[in-house]
Amino acid sequence: MKRLITTLSGLALASAMTTAGAAEITVGGKNFTEQQIISNMTTQYLEGLGYDVENRSGMGSAVLRQAQENGQIDLYWEYTGTSLINYNDVTERLGPEETYERVKELDAEKGLVWLEPSEANNTYALAMREDDAEERGIASLSDLAQAVNDGEELTFALNAEFYAREDGWRPLQQAYDFRVSRGDVKRMDSGLVYPALRDGDVEVGLVFATDGRIPAFDFRVLEDDKGYFPAYALTPVVRQETLEANTDLAEQMNALSTLLDDETMAELNARVDVERENIEDVAQSFLEENELL
Repeated sequence: MKRLITTLSGLALASAMTTAGAAEITVGGKNFTEQQIISNMTTQYLEGLGYDVENRSGMGSAVLRQAQENGQIDLYWEYTGTSLINYNDVTERLGPEETYERVKELDAEKGLVWLEPSEANNTYALAMREDDAEERGIASLSDLAQAVNDGEELTFALNAEFYAREDGWRPLQQAYDFRVSRGDVKRMDSGLVYPALRDGDVEVGLVFATDGRIPAFDFRVLEDDKGYFPAYALTPVVRQETLEANTDLAEQMNALSTLLDDETMAELNARVDVERENIEDVAQSFLEENELL
């Protein structure tokens, strides 16, 4: 897990402790594990800094976004690709930095401020069992394409949506110049992909990059070396008027954002989904380990 217990973070925390006062902040969150962890973590973190926090997690994505635009939610963590594609209807394929800059610009017009993005990118990915990938010498999607083109027998597990999407399976094969026959693709619910890959029913599975089952099941996420998959960087988004009323909030949230990456979020997710730990306890222990609580 990433550890960034730095002097800078310490200074930011010390400054924050003296300036937060008793400001009221409403923190939102979506209705899946990663979002419940991060909203709870944010709530505990801000409460420790002296804010009066109301947590409204467990909301649907579109409802949460609308609530923030309407002023019912001050702060929540959103994914850059979600805002770009779902909220701003941008279909142009952009790189991670371009995606961030575009949503930052577009959402500013709606009174929403994107703070510093974390290195956690919960995008689609293809994964293999670590030992199998190592044996086959596959570390990237280009390696995978070469293996397919060389005639290696590989079976893929994909969810039905990705298989059929116009920006999904077919264009991925085009981008990496390989072709998999229909008989070598098993379509299934996203949740079933992980045990199918773990148990050897398939060699390659479609996963989400920060899913806790990736480290728990010892999967290797293949590098998207041509940048095919959209960027979904986990980022704190705050209403402009909330930031104006709380001058230290941006710095405080950025200090938390710098601690998060794919490995960190996958480990936190696994503690809840695989090890069945309590969400509040997982969030608290992370903050304590990083001296933010």
